[in-house]
Amino acid sequence: MKAGVHINASCGGRGACGKCRVRMAAGTLSSSVHPSIGEEEYAAGVRLACISSVSGDAVIEIPLESQVDRSVLRRSTVMSDVDAGGIDEALLSEYGREPLVERYDLDVPRPDAQDNVSDAARIARALASKPGCGEPVVLPLSVMHDLGTKLRDADWNVTVDVAMSGQREATGITKGNAAGSHYAIAVDIGTTTVAAQLLACDGGEGKGIILASSSDYNRQISFGEDVISRIMYAGKRDGLRKLQEVVVSTVNLLIGELLGEADVDRADISHVVVAGNTTMMHLFYGIEPKHIMLAPYTPLATAFPPLGCGEIGLEAAAHTRLFAIPGVSSYVGGDIVSGVALSGMTERDDVSLFMDIGTNGEIVLGNGQWLLCASCSAGPAFEGGGIEFGTRAAPGAIEKVRINPVTLEPMILTVGRKKPLGICGSGLIDIVAELLLAGVIDRNGKFSAERRTKRVRDGSNGREYVLCFASETHIERDIVITEIDLDNIIRTKAAVYAGCSVLLENGGLAFGDLDMVIIAGGFGHSIDIEKAIAIGLLPELPIERFRFMGNASLGGARVAAVSCGFFEKAGQVARSMTNIELSNNAQFMDEFMAAMFLPHTDGRAFPETMKALKNGSRFQVPGSRS
Repeated sequence: MKAGVHINASCGGRGACGKCRVRMAAGTLSSSVHPSIGEEEYAAGVRLACISSVSGDAVIEIPLESQVDRSVLRRSTVMSDVDAGGIDEALLSEYGREPLVERYDLDVPRPDAQDNVSDAARIARALASKPGCGEPVVLPLSVMHDLGTKLRDADWNVTVDVAMSGQREATGITKGNAAGSHYAIAVDIGTTTVAAQLLACDGGEGKGIILASSSDYNRQISFGEDVISRIMYAGKRDGLRKLQEVVVSTVNLLIGELLGEADVDRADISHVVVAGNTTMMHLFYGIEPKHIMLAPYTPLATAFPPLGCGEIGLEAAAHTRLFAIPGVSSYVGGDIVSGVALSGMTERDDVSLFMDIGTNGEIVLGNGQWLLCASCSAGPAFEGGGIEFGTRAAPGAIEKVRINPVTLEPMILTVGRKKPLGICGSGLIDIVAELLLAGVIDRNGKFSAERRTKRVRDGSNGREYVLCFASETHIERDIVITEIDLDNIIRTKAAVYAGCSVLLENGGLAFGDLDMVIIAGGFGHSIDIEKAIAIGLLPELPIERFRFMGNASLGGARVAAVSCGFFEKAGQVARSMTNIELSNNAQFMDEFMAAMFLPHTDGRAFPETMKALKNGSRFQVPGSRS
């Protein structure tokens, strides 16, 4: 970590997950034996990085399954929403094309004996004559410090940046006419990944055009897979500073890549808009997050005032302003607000359910009149955490699985069609559904004694199904799914479904009353709807009621950057949400226990799935063409 070498470490280095495998190629390490490493592997130099310390010169190899590979993040669904052009255009038409920071070219009249008002008053008067900037503009002290010199050195021709949200305030003054070179950056700070886009802010109809995109893993993943692990790390000595530095360095890396790709000067960026969950925002701003995880789960803040980018370490010009999409509660953050505002669900009378399934499952129910929201601790299973051979969606990750109902042999597809090295979230959903529909496991997630195959065997962690034998994999180990893995996946899907059920009950509705289920996030776009329904992760509804949005958090930040009206709309959405805390909610626990079954204890909620299980046929969602 000190050297900036990032490896998979789901548990944050507590010796629990067994994912940070390395190989001692030369030299020595002080290391303990761990149950996840067999005797032969240990003799071959395999160690866990978190329980090993350097005791002398050594050469360490990081195997493929322990590395982070950002190439998969280039997928469009990680970067933006699926229908960016149409969604953006509709919202910009409705909320206007006035960026959060507008840039004005001014020819300021020179002072003379008849007109000798102050330099600041001249700037304010010149701005007042500009279309759309009629309100008084405040010049803060930071801008006035060298104002006189700048005006005279520029021969009274300057470019002024004005923050348009809230009080009109000049954020910077530069020499000459730079109004035609005006850009903004939108950033989604996720627990696992950070994505950013460079946007044009000039040219009328050209405002909002995406000029460059980039993404990378959040460098905080070395300190823990989920927000709770990071909050705990932040409580260690110097922990908060380290977490703040690494996430800011991730954003700085992306900003540098965007500017290089589009050949844009750093000084031409007038503002940056960020969206992220509440914990990520606390860590990004360097604010103590510990009360987020302690009852009654109170964050220090859910909204953050605009400030200079340099105040938190972002590599930007002195005048570049930082804005954040506001959140709602400890576990419903600005990323969800951004996505809900982008989805358009608040513009409709019909009721929609918005879901973002990740290490936390955030859900929002409502329409243009009301909004209920909640967050359920889904756990990191769909990100590969807590699963013996779980991994993120990297090249070689098993993402699709089909099991022959007669031979019980699997057919797999991997990301990038590489040799298998693990199983990512979409693959896990497929596996559970396929094992269930083939009768290999029962509705409790236990292996059935009736369906015999060489693939099912007793392993070190109980019964398991072999997806790939060692000779077929990149890691030279059998890739299996165990009953412990199945339990973790069932708990994860049960938490998400139970959260949705509680929101619907509080709204006096049932799943059948939903006009649309909106699934956000890169992971959401990769899942097979039919398989997600078969295991009880999603409700059994006609396929046409489901809509994917990809990275809706980034999409909302992008529109907010070029539309002050939309940014204010996002604030209204945040203030209008009623949060339902599920942590100590008896209703949630009842629903959770009911959902700890495949697909659910109440088979009437999944009639087509139950019919397929009874008849031994393939399951098909109503309206599906597959």
